[in-house]
Amino acid sequence: MAERPAVNASPLIFLASVDMIDLLQVVAGEVIVPRPVAHEIEEAGPDDLAVKAIQRTAWLLVRDPPSTPAVIQSWGLGDGESSVLAWVHKYPGTEAIIDDLAARRCAATLGIPVRGTLGLVLIAKQEAKSILPGW
Repeated sequence: MAERPAVNASPLIFLASVDMIDLLQVVAGEVIVPRPVAHEIEEAGPDDLAVKAIQRTAWLLVRDPPSTPAVIQSWGLGDGESSVLAWVHKYPGTEAIIDDLAARRCAATLGIPVRGTLGLVLIAKQEAKSILPGW
């Protein structure tokens, strides 16, 4: 289990839209939402499910990201993706929860651990199998 992984907007938006935000906790008790990711999500307005999830979920921690290294900037990713990768790059032992293909390629090139939304679902399924044999 990773220490405080950083999550990007698309996994948050998807999981909030299907009322499964708690799946993020299969990898850690607390999850970092870099401030640029939070700002991107907030553009949807106060009634958006992902906005409400960030506001109401104590273990989703909105934090200022570290500065983005030039090697990540050179990939031309969005602010959210870059801030997630910058967080994980600065804090070894963490992982990026990100679905964007270009960001995942950047992470792979830099040796940054990454997991997508589907990976979260698979971990949850494995945990359910260990608790509920035959599931």
